[in-house]
Amino acid sequence: MRLLVTGANGFIGSACVRTALARGHTVAGLKRPGRPVPPDLPPSDRLLWLEGSLAEPPWPALEAFQPDTCLHAAWIATPGVYLHSPENDRLVRESLTFVDGLLQRGIRHLAGVGTCIEYQITGQPLAEDATPVAPDTPYARAKDALRRALQSRALQEGWTFTWGRVFYPYGPGEHPARFCSHLLRQLLQGQPVTVKSPHALKDYIFIEDLARAILLTLEHRLQGAVNWGTGTGVTVGHIARTAADLVGRPDLVRYQDPPQPDPFHPVVADATRLRQLGWSPAVDLREGLQRLLASLSGRTASH
Repeated sequence: MRLLVTGANGFIGSACVRTALARGHTVAGLKRPGRPVPPDLPPSDRLLWLEGSLAEPPWPALEAFQPDTCLHAAWIATPGVYLHSPENDRLVRESLTFVDGLLQRGIRHLAGVGTCIEYQITGQPLAEDATPVAPDTPYARAKDALRRALQSRALQEGWTFTWGRVFYPYGPGEHPARFCSHLLRQLLQGQPVTVKSPHALKDYIFIEDLARAILLTLEHRLQGAVNWGTGTGVTVGHIARTAADLVGRPDLVRYQDPPQPDPFHPVVADATRLRQLGWSPAVDLREGLQRLLASLSGRTASH
């Protein structure tokens, strides 16, 4: 593939760039002017960095690169902000205009990065073809609006479109305020951690496993919605206990009593469609947290 990745210096985008290069693809990464290149992405003759944005794309450089596939990963993802930010609506408009420009320049396959919380939480594994879509945050509504607009256009115009719904990615390079990093930092500093919703069940996927899932989906040009999750749930309490055990401070974990209800519970993928491509997770929770811990503390991860 000649792959264009938007948001290429973000958590998910940079992991996909790294994985795409490892799988032999040629990549152009779009990043905002002045933003640093991720330090774990060294120069490569198959990697081109382009400065610009969805609102102001570097069209001459994109035309020269001639991508055949685009992974649209650029979006607001700041913990505590992204769910209700007005930027979500702006990003829908900018994304549609940007995609229009790509289509005018001959791109024929587009994959968008959606979210598991587009689904209605039913108490059952969330399935692409069976679970109702009922987004109830500005973030999830914006993602679903973009999906619907692009899916309709792809059907009318004959290009291929993939919509991947990401579950709960974690790992080195994530925002420090994300749950796993925040938890490990607190424990490393010897600070008590109170888990508010210890029984909440989530589908956590290690960032490298997620990137492999995304690249496999792109390589197969899978059309329609696909869940980018493991299919296995883990409780937030178990994550906290595992993290505390790795740090050697199980005494620091507390559980709120009574627990706080979690509106996103349970959120576990039906991963049948992804696994039919031959994908399976390579990194379990303990190893993933160990590798995240190593990145935070300078330790050598054990495998």
